[in-house]
Amino acid sequence: MTDLQTLSSPNRLLTAEAFLRLSEVPPEVEWFANLTNKATRRAYENAIRDFMHFTGIQQADEFRVVTRAHVIAWRDDLGNRMLNGTTIRHRLSALSSLFDYLCEKNAVTHNPVKGVKRPKHDSTEGRTPALGDHQARKLLDAPDGDSLRTLRDKAILATLLYHALRREELCKLTVKDFKNERRGVPHLKVSGKGGKTRYVPLHPAAGGLIHDYLELAGHGSDETGALFRPVSNNMKSHGEKGITPDGVYKLVRAYSGKLGFEIGAHSLRATAATNALDHQADIAKVQEWLGHANIATTRIYDHRKTRPEDSPTFKVNY
Repeated sequence: MTDLQTLSSPNRLLTAEAFLRLSEVPPEVEWFANLTNKATRRAYENAIRDFMHFTGIQQADEFRVVTRAHVIAWRDDLGNRMLNGTTIRHRLSALSSLFDYLCEKNAVTHNPVKGVKRPKHDSTEGRTPALGDHQARKLLDAPDGDSLRTLRDKAILATLLYHALRREELCKLTVKDFKNERRGVPHLKVSGKGGKTRYVPLHPAAGGLIHDYLELAGHGSDETGALFRPVSNNMKSHGEKGITPDGVYKLVRAYSGKLGFEIGAHSLRATAATNALDHQADIAKVQEWLGHANIATTRIYDHRKTRPEDSPTFKVNY
């Protein structure tokens, strides 16, 4: 889909030609251009491209002849490709979002995704595996040595495991975000989903490791630059560029794989949330800590109800 930014110059007012071209942009393209969150934009783009490939749609206005039968056929094809229920629901949600916008713009009379049955949730518990306490401690100790890469990796793993950050949130951290204080307590300033900012108290263990990393890396005074950087960037003039989400994913996979339990970066978020709840953290506070809009999402990490020792069985006393 065409990016609306290509239709105008950022340095001057719209020309008459550019104004007319913008007024003729199809609402399908306008909907996509209005997605500001990069992760949402990427996920929705993948979903819409998949639907277009399946149906043979090539032009934006062809969405206006889509029927519920097309959507059902696509849903069934996704299932035949062995995609899990969560992925199918997300793709249908993306397509439904597009048609809701088209309805709002009177480009179509109804949303053909409405009424299409979606796969049920497999359970109320998340699929992302959480580590046990002993595994988390092993992972924190996995980077061995005192090289720049080792100190950086120790700091990254600690930041994820002690603060339950998403990998995208970690990559957005600047040096200045690490230097916040609230009521005399060091905090991380975290830029979360939907442009929401939250302040998370800095765990002393993670704070010490970040200080060690910055001291060796030498960019502690570059407050607007990225906190965590590719090691090679610290030696170049453009060292302010941060590590990428893919880089964080590969880092976690590499260290956990060597320990025999290969996981993704999101498992560290699940581990932190589960650990906090297991140690009696208030679930409403955990919701705020994680940056969840809905507490139902936080409950996915609450495994206390499944612990045998908490069963009413052991409360029976004759």
